[in-house]
Amino acid sequence: MADAKVIPFGEEPRSRRKGQRQGRAHRAQGPLKPVPQQRDEERGQRAETLAAAAATPPLPPHDPPGGGAPAGGWERRLAHGLSFLRRRVTGEYEVDDFGYDEDLTDQVLMSLLRPMYEKYFRVEVKGIENIPESGGALVVANHSGVLPLDGLMLQVAVHDHHPADRHLRLLAADLVFVLPVINELARKLGHTLACAEDAQLLLERGEVVGVMPEGFKGIGKPFSERYKLQRFGRGGFVSTALRAGAPIVPCSIVGAEEIYPMIGNAKTLARLLGFPYFPVTPTFPWLGPLGGVPLPTKWTIQFGEPIPTDSYPPEAADDPMLMFNLTDQVRETIQHTLYKLLVQRRSVFF
Repeated sequence: MADAKVIPFGEEPRSRRKGQRQGRAHRAQGPLKPVPQQRDEERGQRAETLAAAAATPPLPPHDPPGGGAPAGGWERRLAHGLSFLRRRVTGEYEVDDFGYDEDLTDQVLMSLLRPMYEKYFRVEVKGIENIPESGGALVVANHSGVLPLDGLMLQVAVHDHHPADRHLRLLAADLVFVLPVINELARKLGHTLACAEDAQLLLERGEVVGVMPEGFKGIGKPFSERYKLQRFGRGGFVSTALRAGAPIVPCSIVGAEEIYPMIGNAKTLARLLGFPYFPVTPTFPWLGPLGGVPLPTKWTIQFGEPIPTDSYPPEAADDPMLMFNLTDQVRETIQHTLYKLLVQRRSVFF
């Protein structure tokens, strides 16, 4: 563009004005004779100017003048959104036999959970590479926090940070699937009933399955017992892993215990409502709905080294002593990691 000539609007080119001045001077002397060589040179200059302008690459449509961040991010998001809506309207998406909707999870549900994960709880993930890149694996984690937000944050951690873009399929309690709205959302997110048959089927399909063996005993324990693991049931998760030959990945979550400090349990009200417990915290139920806002604690999720199970014979799944030993090994690994993370953290909130 260096050779291009800019002509202000309403102003004639200098060459034309020069030619007019020459014309006026020659009219006094006689008729102006044409100069073919001069015209050819002017045509050549105009051709070179047009060629230079055509060869200059245009600015990228999304780059603002003077540099800076791309300005077309909203256009790409809009395009993705319209593409998602088209798939939902035309039915071009898949839902498996457990109700898992991967398209809805990736495009909508994870986008809703991600601000809480990144900005509110500021989750730090360690050892994500311990989850295999392919094949079935059973992630076993501690459970806490009055409401099961730790399970949701665990799903986001695997979804967003695993190098192989794996998805975590959580095993949930019966109560989740009888609550309106919650039931549908849990199915769409890939949750399934916490039973051995469903877990084994998912593992055999090569899915990453998540289980929290403490159940309601862990999530509803008082604040005074925070980070003290409750009993891991009868070790059914170990039996399931043995039958599927899937490795067991211990997982420790620090930070969820303090989001709702549970200082009491209204057991009578819990029985009337059909809940396993009814929490009483410093803010709930005293502040009403505002008391349901979790405290913005700083979280750490650490995945431990996997414990292989494919070396055991098929009948090992029925060996109660082996199941007890493996269950105790997983529990002690999680508990030891919890204590180590608690020593390392500077503050509950930072």
